[in-house]
Amino acid sequence: MSNDVVVKEKASLDELMLAMDVVDTMRHKELVLARELQGEDRDAKLLDQLREIYTSQGIPVTDDILKRGVDALREERFVYRPPEASFSRTLATAYVTRGRWGKPVGAAVAVLAVGALAFQLFVRGPELRQATEVPAALTTAFERLDANTDDPAALTPARAQLATGQAAAAAGDFDAARAATAEIETLNARVQVQYELRIVSRPGEQSGVWRYPTDNRSARNYYLVVEAIAPNGEALRLPVTSEEDGRTRGVRTWGLRVDEATYNSVGADKQDDGIIQNYVVGRKRAGVLDREYTVPTTGAAITDW
Repeated sequence: MSNDVVVKEKASLDELMLAMDVVDTMRHKELVLARELQGEDRDAKLLDQLREIYTSQGIPVTDDILKRGVDALREERFVYRPPEASFSRTLATAYVTRGRWGKPVGAAVAVLAVGALAFQLFVRGPELRQATEVPAALTTAFERLDANTDDPAALTPARAQLATGQAAAAAGDFDAARAATAEIETLNARVQVQYELRIVSRPGEQSGVWRYPTDNRSARNYYLVVEAIAPNGEALRLPVTSEEDGRTRGVRTWGLRVDEATYNSVGADKQDDGIIQNYVVGRKRAGVLDREYTVPTTGAAITDW
């Protein structure tokens, strides 16, 4: 590019900048002429005012540049008009002003993300796990019981608990479903245990007691003091419900109610030589729910005397 072209372009740019400065001066100085003046008089008056302003500042400005400034002001050539509202403009504005709104919005998004994560981990996650794990545990408990016994006394109530638990789980009541599972597991534990029911026959311990019924002081109830002995010789602690107060306690010995003849027979056996010969009064086999007795009894019991 030649020096002449560069000089011309620089001169053209300088003149444009001066013209823009003229427009800006007219706006800020509020150079407004009276409407009643003729157009030529108005322009001449305006040019005189502008010339005086630039001359007082020591800035040489030609009449041609002053006229170009006046024409530009009249035509609003240097007036900025914002683009019409549009989606693109909204995005551009948001991008330009991101420094102002970015941090608050980012913080809000972070809080929402943490809240959503916490909800997923501590609320929704456990609910989903329960919806899968609780029904599975219920079904597994019943299947274990079913594999361990054919006894209707155990399977009938277990099937009822299975149906109850499945309905509860489907309704979202997982506590009720767990309770049904626990009932089935209790039945399974009872089915698997085995022992002999023996009369206690140790020195210093009673082998039998009798009690007056609470509602009939003229009668007597007779009990043999018994214990459950596992195949390994261990005395088991079992839940026993007392017929006197209805409370169930875990005990190692309890009173098994028998008739008077059985009670007296055991007493005579012990008095003979201090040893009860026929000490086994019942058995609990693995695979069945209830024990089988070898003496006449209703199965009623007491837990203290």
